[in-house]
Amino acid sequence: MAPKRLVRASKYIARVLRHDPDRAGLRLDPQGWASVAALLAGLGRANVRLSRAELDEVVAGNDKKRFEFSADRTRIRARQGHSVAVDLGLAPAVPPEVLYHGTVGRFLPAITVEGLRPMNRHDVHLSPDTETATRVGARRGGPVVLAVAAGRMHRDGHGFRVTGNGVWLVAAVPPEYLSGTPGTGPG
Repeated sequence: MAPKRLVRASKYIARVLRHDPDRAGLRLDPQGWASVAALLAGLGRANVRLSRAELDEVVAGNDKKRFEFSADRTRIRARQGHSVAVDLGLAPAVPPEVLYHGTVGRFLPAITVEGLRPMNRHDVHLSPDTETATRVGARRGGPVVLAVAAGRMHRDGHGFRVTGNGVWLVAAVPPEYLSGTPGTGPG
């Protein structure tokens, strides 16, 4: 599949599985799963025609490993980032001492006051390394990487979960757990 077509399909699938299943006539189950056959049919109706082999290529080739198939490969879901109601069934996990969040400078005044909030998503997404956080922040401009005192947050009672592609999820990050010096970690 041509790279542009692959990216277009991936973005459309992310939108459908995370935010707007109705757009493709899908019904997500409570854990966010949709039938692969229904997804392919819905994509076709939206003029995003994919074969099953091309869908496999989109899932395997997504640099963020954003999607996953069920064990029998008949269902698909987004691993995180939903604005629609789903319960991914992720168990609580103990985070590393420091995680990272990529953003851009224009959001720093609000983050300094309010911390990190999930906005229209269910959780705040944190990265295990500065490289990933930098890529995330760069999507909206010049990236700023914030270090999150995840270990201290966890000891203070904040619950963390981790997805199959290594994204850490937490309900919110209060400002006292943040530092803006990449790689040094918060206090």
